[in-house]
Amino acid sequence: MTDSQYFWPPLLTTGVAASMVALISPVQALEVTVKPTKPALGDTISVLIQGDSGKAPVVKFGQQTYPAFQIRPNRWRSLLPTTPLDQPGRRSLQVTAGKDVRHLAVWVAKRSFPTQRIWLPPGKDNEGTDFEFSQAAAFKKLVTPQKLWSGAFRKPNSGPISTIYGVRRYYNGVFAKDYYHRGVDYAGGTGSPVVAPAAGRVALVGRESQGFKIHGNVVGLDHGQGVTSIFLHLSRINVRKGELVKAGQTIGTVGSTGVATGPHLHWGLYVQGLAVDPAPWRVQSFE
Repeated sequence: MTDSQYFWPPLLTTGVAASMVALISPVQALEVTVKPTKPALGDTISVLIQGDSGKAPVVKFGQQTYPAFQIRPNRWRSLLPTTPLDQPGRRSLQVTAGKDVRHLAVWVAKRSFPTQRIWLPPGKDNEGTDFEFSQAAAFKKLVTPQKLWSGAFRKPNSGPISTIYGVRRYYNGVFAKDYYHRGVDYAGGTGSPVVAPAAGRVALVGRESQGFKIHGNVVGLDHGQGVTSIFLHLSRINVRKGELVKAGQTIGTVGSTGVATGPHLHWGLYVQGLAVDPAPWRVQSFE
């Protein structure tokens, strides 16, 4: 089975229609384009903004405000995360640039996610440490101004996908209410290479021996502008914090450190601090 078969599983999406409706006159000095036009829970929403106010736009999506980054003269882009814990339906989108304001409605479709039951062996069912949680949380909140990635992201390991994004879980018989699988698992063999899916700067290096009891040996890449990747359960780490890596460069090897029932790679992709589905990033470019 190929990786591409997992990108849009037929059981994970519903037939709920999604559309974007402009709430004001289409004749505007400020042009706003939203992609995809039919987003579902877990998607990254790209907002492209064209205007000549000379000021950086302010983007408000629901109750949250997100940064916009200039991609060329008078043109900006903002990336908005959605997750399985969000409510589907209408979301308000407001873009402000100087005196120009656009109001739109974005409809985010419902998406059904499967449930798994995981039984952790003794010694693998710990609750982690404050140290690893604080380190990981600070990494995921990074919003650095320089965009380092280019084009679609690569597959970080050659193994088949064993767990898709968004799965809900029972751990040792107890449902994890606020949990969803925040990434994609690749069932690569122990020692198989883990490569950077896109260019980035190494912003997190943690080891099981240093207190990363859940993540295990872990590497985090900052791709810039609020986009980060994290790689868990590594058997070896090949990079140093602060190092700039290229797409396809080996950053470590697959292992089963931390809370893992067997060797595999967990790749989590975060946008503005929230875990989004990495699959669309592998088939389209978020420029």
